[in-house]
Amino acid sequence: MLYRRFGRTELTMPVFSCGGMRYQYKWQDVPLSEVPADSQRNLEATIQRAVELGITHIETARGYGSSEMQLGQILPRLPREKLIVQTKVSPCSSPQEFRQTFEESLAYLRLDQVDLFALHGINNAELLDWSLRSGGCLDVANQLQAEGKIRFIGFSTHGPTEVIQRAIASDRFDYVNLHWYYIFQFNWPAIVEATARDMGVFIISPSNKGGLLYQPSQKLIDLCAPLSPIVFNNLFCLNHPQVHTLSVGAARPSDFDEHLKTLSLLDQADDLLPPILARLEEAAIVRLGEDWVQRWWEGLPTPKETPGEISIKTILWLRNLALAYDLVEYGKMRYNLLGNGGHWFAGKRADRVTELDLSSCLKHSPFADRIPAMLAEAHELLGGQQVKRLSQQ
Repeated sequence: MLYRRFGRTELTMPVFSCGGMRYQYKWQDVPLSEVPADSQRNLEATIQRAVELGITHIETARGYGSSEMQLGQILPRLPREKLIVQTKVSPCSSPQEFRQTFEESLAYLRLDQVDLFALHGINNAELLDWSLRSGGCLDVANQLQAEGKIRFIGFSTHGPTEVIQRAIASDRFDYVNLHWYYIFQFNWPAIVEATARDMGVFIISPSNKGGLLYQPSQKLIDLCAPLSPIVFNNLFCLNHPQVHTLSVGAARPSDFDEHLKTLSLLDQADDLLPPILARLEEAAIVRLGEDWVQRWWEGLPTPKETPGEISIKTILWLRNLALAYDLVEYGKMRYNLLGNGGHWFAGKRADRVTELDLSSCLKHSPFADRIPAMLAEAHELLGGQQVKRLSQQ
């Protein structure tokens, strides 16, 4: 395993982390007696495999159902001094409730202290306010830190870049968990700002949210050759020294195997990546047009600024991926979450786009005249039965 300094925490962080949202039994809390023996055996085998590989960062959250409780059955049997354990709790309007939820996490994990604690899902201005205001959730986390129950404090986010940048600018967090990978590079300015403050940078779900890379399209496979899409994406991320670790949301011990192929290639990244990046860009330009590829996001409104709260930027981004790289299944998964994702995936689908006048909200876009038809095309291509977040299932 390779390791990187995790910003000002000074923790020695493996470049791959063991994310805890896919190996648990259920997304809801259940009594331990209801967890099937084979589910617990699989979780423990996955954790053991991670530790054997040198993946010492074990990451979970109070919102991951039975994950913490099941981890708590194995963590006391592992060498605690060699582990970096992280959990997360969502900010709320009640500091007392926030503290109580953290205490539940610690009890489930059967630990006296977590190394990393994140305010989970600072995705909009309200959640940021609940976190930063005097007497708010971050003050509670600082109190827990003073009590020795937390070593370092960060935040996770699925929110817009400007919200992430505001959280980083507070200079009250030691690290950030955020989305950034080849198909989604909008958050790079936030990573630059986090680096300037010597914060740790953890990339959320680069293989799942990064394009369903466990089941990639044939076109993406061809474009990424001789690397697999997973290894290409890992190499793309880790070739940026500002990125410290990538989450592997392992559901079973073998899920680490493909990622491990990245390690021996990191010193060859400057030779391996350019031809693949060139092919990916050329494929997008051939299918979508160079001007569109270079500027499509300019002047787009937020969902709150759009009639029907249509998530124009997200939908156009998914349309681009579906057309350029045949990421249709990925596009369907994400598109049909719109309207059900809450602040985790804001905005709505384009079901009613033909009934709405978007001219005012698109007045700053160089493609204003084309976008309504593109939104309708995206809905036709990707629309289907609406889906729920995993935690709602």
